[in-house]
Amino acid sequence: MSRIIFCHYLKKDAEGLDFQLYPGEIGKRIYNEISKQAWSEWMKKQTMFINENKLNMMNPEHRKQIEEAMIKFLFEGEAVDIHGYTPPKQL
Repeated sequence: MSRIIFCHYLKKDAEGLDFQLYPGEIGKRIYNEISKQAWSEWMKKQTMFINENKLNMMNPEHRKQIEEAMIKFLFEGEAVDIHGYTPPKQL
């Protein structure tokens, strides 16, 4: 049975995550306030953010940058600044 939460990112009720995917207090907040759909959108952005900025997950400074971008994206409604990425032109 799916868990319905009020998604902070989508600003509506949506299916919640099945379990806590991120550690600590931020992870608890994500589990309680972020939907599967919003998390999926973040995962796509995170991949682009890591690749375009050539970040290394083993580097604590890089992990901090990723976490800050995640918080801004999920909870503060800010777009993730992805250097070097140009969105495709709309037809």
